[in-house]
Amino acid sequence: MQGKTLAVNNAQILGYKGKDKPVMGSLLIEDNIIKKISGEQFDADRIIDAKKNLLIPGFINTHSHVAMSRFKGLLDDMKLSEFLEKTFKLDSQRTDEDIYNSSIMGICEMIDSGITSFADLYYSEDIIAKAVEDTGIRGFLSWNTLDKKYTTQTGEPIENAENFIRDFSKKSTLITPSIGVQGIYVASDDTYLQAYEISKKYGTIIHTHLAETREEITNCMKEKGNRPVEHLESIGFLSRNLLAAHTVWMNLSEVRYLAKNNVSVSWNSVSNEKLGVGGIPPIPELMAQGVNVSMGTDSCGSNNSLDMFCVMKNSALSLKNSRWDPSLLNANELFLMATQNGSYAVHNNSIGSIGENMFADLVIIDVEASNMFPTSDVNAVNNLIYSANPGNIHTVIVNGNVLKQNFRLSKDLEKLRKKAMRYLRENFITP
Repeated sequence: MQGKTLAVNNAQILGYKGKDKPVMGSLLIEDNIIKKISGEQFDADRIIDAKKNLLIPGFINTHSHVAMSRFKGLLDDMKLSEFLEKTFKLDSQRTDEDIYNSSIMGICEMIDSGITSFADLYYSEDIIAKAVEDTGIRGFLSWNTLDKKYTTQTGEPIENAENFIRDFSKKSTLITPSIGVQGIYVASDDTYLQAYEISKKYGTIIHTHLAETREEITNCMKEKGNRPVEHLESIGFLSRNLLAAHTVWMNLSEVRYLAKNNVSVSWNSVSNEKLGVGGIPPIPELMAQGVNVSMGTDSCGSNNSLDMFCVMKNSALSLKNSRWDPSLLNANELFLMATQNGSYAVHNNSIGSIGENMFADLVIIDVEASNMFPTSDVNAVNNLIYSANPGNIHTVIVNGNVLKQNFRLSKDLEKLRKKAMRYLRENFITP
């Protein structure tokens, strides 16, 4: 028996597999899958007329801590050491209800700005999984691990992560559980290798922070005799399952280690600069070596927003300026980093582009807005990167479900958002 159908008609489709420029067409979605793409309009149970606006695959945010959304504006304008100290203090005050409602707010912000999938790194991912299910976004959730002496988690972090993977594997098409490692500054070789074995056992990604600050490099060299990437290579941790966030402070030898092991990178330009890490990842070198580079917002603690438009534009400008070369990174490369490359990073080839038999994770961009005019097949990608903002998001579809239309979240999502707002207002915490 056929399921529910949804048609998106009369769209400029950008991100259509094998096409660099938008093509006019219509999509027929059955349940959560794109069944047909055609130049002709489709009839369906529900029809959305895109009115020649831009239809793109949803953005994939490959590094976030969505439950930290309630920390927005509480961790600004301070040195990283103070930032971390206050973050740990805030984390120690949290309840499951606080984590859930904060995650709801962060997810709504992501949906509002066209993010349809996110890779998360945190503890209590079982609570965040509930927020994912309730909102309808797609979550790649990595339970964070570190040495027990550094954690506020109850129980053993490695065991917690394995239990989470076991409990949530195949539970929902929206939730993909995995394991994470906080970073080399709080994780021993034993923790890294245990995480590696769990990743291998269950076939998951490993999500981690890597080479984020100069202090991390200096301390690692003092304690272990080599740099973080070099050390992880020496213990056999680097692999194609690894999704490494930040990767700011690396030399060419380390870039080659990532390439050799097919590691994916999440570039977090806004967070890096706001925290003053003092460098920009060697993106041209990573790309030249064939490393998959995706994009992440990081948290509302270190970024203040979950806005992929801001990340894409800032990434481009910061790199062009630092290398004195405006030709570095074209708009299409940036667009792929925020979409298709993200799918490679989270190991899901059914998202990140538009094609038949792909998941229906889609976004309609209003190109009639003043900041997007004029947009045509000639400049559509450029306008998306350099001119667009979350206010241009007309419609968001995840897994075949319409989560936002006519610039408004669905009624169910809006109810969840308002309930979360009430809770967070009434239960305010301070660092």
